[in-house]
Amino acid sequence: MVQGQLMVKDSANCWSLAEAIGHTGPHVLQHFLSRARFDTEAIRRSAAAWTVEQLGDREVMLVVDETGDEKSSLDAVSAARQYSGALGGIGLCQVAVHLSYVSADGHALIDRRLYLGEAWAADDERRELTGVPDETAFATKPQLAGAMLAEAHASGIRTAWVAADEVYGGRELRRRIRSLGYGYAITVPTSHHVTTPGGGKSKVTALLERVPKRAWMRLKTGHGTKGERLYDWAMIDVHPDDTPPGQAAGHSQVLIRRHRRTGPLSFYRTWHLDPQPISVLVSAVCRRWRVEEDFQGAKGLAHLDEGQVTCWTSWHRWSLMSVLAYALLTVGALQQQRHTTPADPDDDLAMVPVSPHELLALIRAFALPRPRQDADPAHVLRWSHWRRRHQHRAADCHRRWNNVTAVAIA
Repeated sequence: MVQGQLMVKDSANCWSLAEAIGHTGPHVLQHFLSRARFDTEAIRRSAAAWTVEQLGDREVMLVVDETGDEKSSLDAVSAARQYSGALGGIGLCQVAVHLSYVSADGHALIDRRLYLGEAWAADDERRELTGVPDETAFATKPQLAGAMLAEAHASGIRTAWVAADEVYGGRELRRRIRSLGYGYAITVPTSHHVTTPGGGKSKVTALLERVPKRAWMRLKTGHGTKGERLYDWAMIDVHPDDTPPGQAAGHSQVLIRRHRRTGPLSFYRTWHLDPQPISVLVSAVCRRWRVEEDFQGAKGLAHLDEGQVTCWTSWHRWSLMSVLAYALLTVGALQQQRHTTPADPDDDLAMVPVSPHELLALIRAFALPRPRQDADPAHVLRWSHWRRRHQHRAADCHRRWNNVTAVAIA
């Protein structure tokens, strides 16, 4: 399955993967995704442990974020009209919360949870049709994130920062993060309230009045196509409101980021057991964007968003194979970089490090077999016959069903 996902360049589903691999039909892969008996989560835990081991344990961060996959039908499990940043608004889609492991050396997705909305969770007929387990109840996105973080902690990731956007800035999740022993740097909305030492409770926007001009620091937040990204930052201590029972209060701050030219503001809530300089906190905030790179890579290289699956088990297995395929590319690129001498800036033959995208192009050229349809005209013809027969049967089935419903309505 993973080999097929790496071989196929265009749209990927069980039909296109099976044709590329050399199967005579999609039945084997469909069986693998929906009915084959194996422990999907055991494989995910094993793959995550391998990924974590390869990426190393320096400057570890766990990033939580969600992404949506557009769907054409409500038949797909959890599909509903809902907001998705990937779609740029509200649309018919599946939404899943993902966990990315970020270290000083690299980053990759290691876990995911499908968001089952309240309407879906309460619909017994749709649950049965799509195979949603009886024990799976409605859970908010922050609760799904908390479950993944607890799983990561149980797997041995004990020291890390957690980063997320404002969807995950509620007190319940922040308290759970602290109970696991992690620090956090989470975006909060302008309506978020904090309590400052001696200043009482107020919105984070009101903190601007208390920041002296000399308190702003200009710090680099990354590199863009036009050079370094520089923003002005300020830090204000606040009282922690999420201390778990029996734990030390630690150190809680609000970070304010201001664009140095246009002036838009962003606010971040941070906490750590030990006092941290503003440079460390800003670094934690900025490294959250690694998960966006993981989404782009897992979708663009490993077809994370293209699984034409309708059932609970099939969705989890397709997403697992995509996450695993992308992890292989990420780790492979990292290994190549580790064995490459750093480029001399003055060397006319110097090259940028191998990226997962470039590595996949090399693997397709030198390691993976060519898609079967590129080398076997008879195979192409067999698949053409199979598709047309299947499409004819499907169209005939729809016609018969339409006739039955028309009679019933009459």
